Amino acid sequence: MRQLRACGFLIVRGEPIQEFLLMIHPDRLDLPKGHAEPGESDLACALRELQEETGIAAADIEIDPEFRFTIDYPVWPQRLNGEACHKTVVIFLARLRRDVAITTSEHDGWQWYAWNPPHRLQKETIDPLLEQLALFLGRR
Repeated sequence: MRQLRACGFLIVRGEPIQEFLLMIHPDRLDLPKGHAEPGESDLACALRELQEETGIAAADIEIDPEFRFTIDYPVWPQRLNGEACHKTVVIFLARLRRDVAITTSEHDGWQWYAWNPPHRLQKETIDPLLEQLALFLGRR
C-alpha cells in the first residue's frame, strides 16, 4: 500500500491559548498542512505549507518543541485514481508572535476558533488533535 505523509501546524494565539486557526474548505475544516516532498523533513514540510497556505512565515511563529501530534488513517485520493493509501499526518504546535495578515491560497477562507475544550469540530483529525493538546497543556 502506498504511504503518504503530510505535515502542518496548529497555530494558536494568546498566552495562555485563547484561539486557534483553522482553514475552511467547502466540505470540512482543516489545518494548514500538505504533503511532504521527497527528502523533506516533517518540520520543513510544515513550515513550507504554512507559508504557502496562510502567508505565515517561520519568523512569525514560536514552535513548541515538546508537542507533536501524529495520526494515521486510510485514504483514497482522487489524484491517485482512488488508489487505497495509508496516510500519516504530523502536526506541530506554534504560537503566533504577532498579528499577521493571513492570505489563503488553497482554501475558501480561515477562522480563529476560541480555545474552550472540549471541542467538537471535526471528529476524524481536528478533535483528537485538540484533545491531545488539552491533555498536554494540563501536564505543564
